[in-house]
Amino acid sequence: MTELWTPAALESATGGTLHGAPRPIGGASIDTRTLQPGDLFFAIRGEARDGHDFVRAALDKGAGAAVVAQSRAEEFSAFGPVLAVPEGSEDPVLDAMRAIGTAARARTKAAIVAVTGSVGKTGTKEALRHVLGAQGETHASVASYNNHWGVPLTLARMPESARFGVFEIGMNHAAEILPLTAQVRPDVALITTVEPVHIEHFPSLSAIADAKGEIFSGLAPGGVAVINRDNPNFSRMLAHAHASQAGRVITFGEHESADVRAHRILTRPDISVVDATVMGVPVTYQLGTPGRHVAMNSLGVLACVHALGADLARAALSLAGLKPPVGRGERTALRIDEGDAYLVDESYNANPASIRASLVTLAGIDTGAKGRRIAVLGDMKELGEAGEHLHRELAEAVKANGIDLVFTAGPLMRHLFEVLPMDNRGVAAHTADELTDAVVATLRPGDAVMVKGSNSMRMVRIVEAVKARYALPPDQREASLQAVR
Repeated sequence: MTELWTPAALESATGGTLHGAPRPIGGASIDTRTLQPGDLFFAIRGEARDGHDFVRAALDKGAGAAVVAQSRAEEFSAFGPVLAVPEGSEDPVLDAMRAIGTAARARTKAAIVAVTGSVGKTGTKEALRHVLGAQGETHASVASYNNHWGVPLTLARMPESARFGVFEIGMNHAAEILPLTAQVRPDVALITTVEPVHIEHFPSLSAIADAKGEIFSGLAPGGVAVINRDNPNFSRMLAHAHASQAGRVITFGEHESADVRAHRILTRPDISVVDATVMGVPVTYQLGTPGRHVAMNSLGVLACVHALGADLARAALSLAGLKPPVGRGERTALRIDEGDAYLVDESYNANPASIRASLVTLAGIDTGAKGRRIAVLGDMKELGEAGEHLHRELAEAVKANGIDLVFTAGPLMRHLFEVLPMDNRGVAAHTADELTDAVVATLRPGDAVMVKGSNSMRMVRIVEAVKARYALPPDQREASLQAVR
C-alpha cells in the first residue's frame, strides 16, 4: 500500500496532535460500513449521528487513525491511534478534513477538472474519469460526493501521484458552490446545463444559472471555462466566466458557433454515434452509453480533454467503452414468457429535463410489432410551487415520444397521470412499493420499460423487482442486448 499521508503531514495540515503511532494511511473514510484497513477515519457530525459514536468501530476495523475533536482524544486513544484536532467550530473534524483536502490540492501536480450542472454531473464526471484514466492515473469523486463533505473528502483521498483529478460539485442553494470550487481550484471548470432543478430554493432559472456560474470563481489563474452554448442561460454563464480568472472559454453544443459542435447524433438502444468538430477538427466517435443527452454531455467531455492538453483521439476512442453509472441509464435484458424485453434503470434521480431526456431514449428503442414503451415515473422533488405544473407538463413529452403506458408513484406525479389519455394510463400509486406488483405483472415480450424518479422515491425497488423476476443470467444479457439494436 502506498502511503497517502505521513504522520507529520497530518499534524502539519490540521494543527492536530497524534496520540499513538498510526498505521500506514492509504485512504480516507467517514463511514465505518465501507472503511478499509489503513483508512484515515474522520469522525464528522452527520445530520442524525456524531461520527465520534463510531470511532471505536473504525479502529476495530483497522483504521490507520481516527480524526477526533481534541476533547475526545483521551476517550479513544486506548483503542488505537487518534489525531486530536483543535476545537473552535461546530464541527472541528470537518474543518480538519477540509484542511487535509487543501494540503492535497497544494501538493498535487495533477490537472484538475470540476463539473457542475443541473443535469448530467455524475455521468459527465464518470466519462471524464473513464477517458482520462486511459491516459494516466486519474483520481475522481466517488458516486455523487459533491457537497460540503464529499468534496473535501475526495480531495483528502487524492494521491500525490495522480496525473488528473475530476471533481463533481453540487448545490441546492446559492453560494454553496463558492467554498467548494475555492477548495478544488480547478484548471478546467464545466457547466453541463442549467435547468429548473432545486427551483424551490431559487426565485428564477437565471438565479440557478448564477449559482452554477459560481464554479468559475475558483478557477486557477488562466483556467478554462467550458459552457453549454445551447443553453438559454449561456450569456449569463459566460458573464461569470469573464468575471473570473478564466484565461479562455470553450463552448459546446449544436449551436453553429460552438467550439465543440455536434453535427449529427445517431442513437440506438445501447450506443450512440456522434459526428462532431472539436476546435475545427472533425471527430466521429461511438458512445457505449446511449441517449442524446449523454451525447451532448460527451461534447463537454471532449472540450475538457482539449483544454487539459490530453490526447483527443484516444479520448474519443475511449468513449466507446463508457458504461452508465448505476441508476443512471443501466440497461438490462429481460426474458418474459420465452420472449425478450428490455429494462432501462434511471432510478437514481429525476427532474423535468432528465425525465424528458429519458423519454427520448425510451422512444428510440425498437419494441417490434407487439412490444410497448412503458415509463414508470416517480415524483420529482424540490420544485416548489411549480411542482404540480412541471409534473403535468410532462404529458407533452409522453405524447411526443410515443410512450404507450405510464405508471406513476407519488402525489406529484399523479398530476401527470390524471391528464394522460386513458389508453396511456397504467397504474398510479402513492409509493414505489405500492406500484411494484402492477409493473411486474404488466410486462410482456417485446416491452421496453424505463424507471425514473427522485432518489427519495426509492424507484430502485421497482427495478430490483423487475430484475428479480425477469433478468437474464449475466452470460446471456449481452447477446440479447445486441439483438435489440
